[in-house]
Amino acid sequence: MKILIADDHELFLKGLEFILKENLPNPIITTAQNYTEIFHILEDKQDFDLIITDLAMPGANWLQALNKIHTLVSETPVIVISAVFDKEILQQTLDIGVSGYIPKTASNNLIISAINLVLAGGVYIPHELLYTTPVPNNKSTSKEYIAPLKALEKFADSSNEAPQKSLTERQIEIVKCIAEGLSNKQIAYKLNLTEGTVKVHITVILKVLNVKNRTSAVIEAAKRGYIADNIANNQ
Repeated sequence: MKILIADDHELFLKGLEFILKENLPNPIITTAQNYTEIFHILEDKQDFDLIITDLAMPGANWLQALNKIHTLVSETPVIVISAVFDKEILQQTLDIGVSGYIPKTASNNLIISAINLVLAGGVYIPHELLYTTPVPNNKSTSKEYIAPLKALEKFADSSNEAPQKSLTERQIEIVKCIAEGLSNKQIAYKLNLTEGTVKVHITVILKVLNVKNRTSAVIEAAKRGYIADNIANNQ
């Protein structure tokens, strides 16, 4: 597993690297200390299974930086780990497509559990912010965000286990929408999600199905029985 981690405080960066090496199976870790270094690494076409980054770092405004990271590696899940604990900032990162937001005050076990949850297709939101964070598209329920927290409990005592590689019900719905030829924006409207959330799910779908593009995802989903063959043939 290849992971890029970034923080402008060397002590925290080294500590995070140690935690990952102690708790994840054979991670290959690349480090950066500012957004400029992240951009150079990603522009060098290095592939990563996960990116974990601090929010406020030298090199760029965090909002512009996260958008650029997603442009460079749209299929790679990104986790923000930050001392900034603000619901409006959290909402903005989710809208961009960030897969997790972990406070720096979190315990080692929680950090690893949240990482495993994201790798398994979930979106991690701190419990303290879950019920104060506006849900996308003014949804009347936060079900989409409560589910990942329930899933986190499952990983809490088994953080060293490999993530479950299967599509969730929501991801199957998204694959069906892809098979219908819908764009991310159209899928977001149809399923009452933000476009950023759709991007996160598609990133996970491609990884779970081990494919590189949307068409291949539909074909592979049909082979695995997630969707009917006749739906896949319409792609």
